[in-house]
Amino acid sequence: MRKKPKWTKHSDLAIKKTPTVRREEYLDYMTFQSNERPLFTEIFGPLIGLKEEWEEQGASPEELDFSAFKYRLEARGGIPVNTGRMGGYPTEILEETEEYILSRDGLGRTMKLSKNAATLALPMDHPVKNMDDWLKLKPFYEFSEARFGKDWEAVAKRHLEAERVVGVNIPGGFDQPRQLMGEETLCVAYYEQPEVVHDILNTIGDTAFRVLDRVSAAVQVDLLSVHEDMAGTSGPLAGPKQVAEFIKPYYRRIWDMLAERGARLFDQDSDGDMNAVIPAFIDAGVNCMHPMEPAANMDIVKIRRQYGTKLAFYGGIDKHVLRGSKAEIVAELEYKIPPMIATGGCVLALDHRVPNGTPLESYRFYIEKVWEIIRREAY
Repeated sequence: MRKKPKWTKHSDLAIKKTPTVRREEYLDYMTFQSNERPLFTEIFGPLIGLKEEWEEQGASPEELDFSAFKYRLEARGGIPVNTGRMGGYPTEILEETEEYILSRDGLGRTMKLSKNAATLALPMDHPVKNMDDWLKLKPFYEFSEARFGKDWEAVAKRHLEAERVVGVNIPGGFDQPRQLMGEETLCVAYYEQPEVVHDILNTIGDTAFRVLDRVSAAVQVDLLSVHEDMAGTSGPLAGPKQVAEFIKPYYRRIWDMLAERGARLFDQDSDGDMNAVIPAFIDAGVNCMHPMEPAANMDIVKIRRQYGTKLAFYGGIDKHVLRGSKAEIVAELEYKIPPMIATGGCVLALDHRVPNGTPLESYRFYIEKVWEIIRREAY
């Protein structure tokens, strides 16, 4: 029988890190206003199974929660408000085996979670195929006073007093319609049912705007985040024309309002090769991207040369190189770190979760080498 991993949830995969960078220093660094000391972090932590591997290799408890490793990062604070789906259908477990869990989620989708290989369940079907389907779910995305959590304003002010970067989120302009429709139906709908996509984005955009208008009028918001995950190794699933027609108006309405009130970073999370749509997203207001996957042609050195101070990012160091030789690790770091230190606006980090098969000794070497280069280049 296959050994069940000990760490199987996002909370189990959390890594313990101590923030060391004050709010204004981080914001100045990421907006190219100053470049005094580099930033270095671990964005996502390990894949399921890696901690068991490291435990067998003699890892200490501090190495297993990553507190043994030195990083230099900011502290962030969220505000308890909801800009996305609120409410939904009852959730239920449909089937559970040694290998997977089948469930029904709040959108009515059948979801499958592979216990030994993933931390996120994947949808097996989607509820929206046309306007009538969307109208049934639309109330879950409309504005209500219930979107404001208890003491949200006091929470935000405590973050600012503690020198944390204050962040808010909006649903993805690609990702949320994709969650409702599925990738194939959405991509066809851009051409055959544009009114459905526009109504989805107008609805979530109106809700997000109304929530964040009130929030930003009361407290300083520093960072707007959006999750898209809209690309693979062959490129994005929506092109520049779709970004300009559908996503840009949604982004711009919210970002322009926040930016006028002092917000400084608009960060987009998308795996894959986003090169074809970077200009379109910069035009839509995005000024920071992550995780910048080298395996998907996201070369941060080349992208920095191309876009300069228009685009900050974090990530960009090839996670797969940690399973190679020390010489390969050194080559990757020597290529990426010096130009990023010279130009700023980049939090050095692996481009996603630390993969299975990464030797503990290689990760230790990686951390040591990063700091050796940082000290050489920046101090």
